[in-house]
Amino acid sequence: MGNRGGTAVARATVAELEEFAAEAGCAGIDGAGDLGGGWSQVQYDDQPDGAALAAALARRTGAPVLTVAYLDSDVGFVEAATFAGGSWRALLNRVTAENYEIPVDRFPVETALAGALDWAAAAGLSADPAGIRAALADSETFAEELTDRLLGALGIPSAAPGAAGA
Repeated sequence: MGNRGGTAVARATVAELEEFAAEAGCAGIDGAGDLGGGWSQVQYDDQPDGAALAAALARRTGAPVLTVAYLDSDVGFVEAATFAGGSWRALLNRVTAENYEIPVDRFPVETALAGALDWAAAAGLSADPAGIRAALADSETFAEELTDRLLGALGIPSAAPGAAGA
């Protein structure tokens, strides 16, 4: 895949999320889609700091937001924020991250799991703790695959296991 960009997921229309992401500094928005249940996703070539982006989008949408910045599709850096100011971060594809000499101990799975569950509750979603833990701890060829699994485990409607189009 070779992705060096990122993705943002929020409860907003596709047009709103595209506009908000551009306003927040995302460059090269090149893909967007409706995930169902009021959730949308945009992809972009370049983004500002992930934590700042997630917080800015959460303020703008008034809803929880999750962003993932990709390192050549090998590793994903997750940043999530809620409108109330809650946040969490995680690392996707830990084994590959170690090969890049990324200090995975700075991204504890259990801390991310707790944050993810709080985030999902704030979003009114029914999360799957075991599925979230697996997405955060497992490895795949592409980090985007783990993003899809994480979104489904968080309860994002069309990304949920068994949902139409998933």
